[in-house]
Amino acid sequence: MSLLDTIRNTLVPIHREGYPFIAAFAGATLLLGLLWGPLFWIGLILTAWCVYFYRDPERVTPVDDRLVISPADGVVSFIGPATPPAELGMGPGEMTRISVFMNVFSCHINRAPVRGRVSLIEHRPGRFLNAELDKASTENERNGLVIESPHGPVPVVQIAGLVARRIVCWAEAPGALAVGERFGLIRFGSRVDVYLPQGATPRVAIGQTAVGGETVIAEFGSEHKQPLVRVS
Repeated sequence: MSLLDTIRNTLVPIHREGYPFIAAFAGATLLLGLLWGPLFWIGLILTAWCVYFYRDPERVTPVDDRLVISPADGVVSFIGPATPPAELGMGPGEMTRISVFMNVFSCHINRAPVRGRVSLIEHRPGRFLNAELDKASTENERNGLVIESPHGPVPVVQIAGLVARRIVCWAEAPGALAVGERFGLIRFGSRVDVYLPQGATPRVAIGQTAVGGETVIAEFGSEHKQPLVRVS
């Protein structure tokens, strides 16, 4: 492998959604540098962070209909029964919800946790509370979609956070998504909720770091219980 190939494999692609923001950060950095030298270096650090935020790495996704894959990079912040947002038409019953919280340093590309047909997409305006709070599921701005998977409908909800002010969704209804396929992003700190139908067993623990498009967060058709974990 040549040095050029090594550099190319090391660099992570940047998603096109980030180009305007990176350009704005870079322009502001140059202007600040003209006003006062130290401000240039502060702006340069912020520009580098913006580039890092919009990274879009390739992921190796398990292709198995029994598996549910993490929709985002971040920390698993909730696992338990919860009622999906009313606008998704899933009724008043509870489903198993797994939440993945993304901080400002996480990769914010969102990926489909299962394959299937997108039957519904609904956006709701709301507040911008800390996305780690449980009430953010109902009070924050959000965008929800329902994926008709081989095991039943799987609602996936993008939730804006304390800093986030923009939810982007590229999926269309009706339309199809492959497991691990990119369907959107949320800018600057947020959360993604996945609601699982009966028959799914969580395979992660609260506090665990998940990798979007790679980490198995649940499994269908398994007789094994949710695994016990320890922090070491």
